[in-house]
Amino acid sequence: METTQLVKGVLDMAVLAVVASEDGYGYDVVRRLRAAGLEDVGDASVYGTLRRLFNAGALTSYVVPSEEGPHRKYYGINGQGRHMLELQGKTWRSFSATMEDLLTTAEGSR
Repeated sequence: METTQLVKGVLDMAVLAVVASEDGYGYDVVRRLRAAGLEDVGDASVYGTLRRLFNAGALTSYVVPSEEGPHRKYYGINGQGRHMLELQGKTWRSFSATMEDLLTTAEGSR
């Protein structure tokens, strides 16, 4: 199954979940998503999602100087972002349970 479309559908939730566990800058969030198993996630998609979630009021940001290059913009989750993550998590769990039931029924009818 092509995972690219699945990742697009859950990228907001995945980014919120990663940032909820620990603040992070763009590439750090990409790296953590890939380490969690979302290998197909694109850098540009994550950077765009971080900006969009920030502009929507779900994330805060702050700049940290870096001795290895340019300053890094870190993102952290706020109350609105936690609420969004909670709602999206409930939706995902419900959807996932429905799909699991459908697959179990289909596999049982073979």
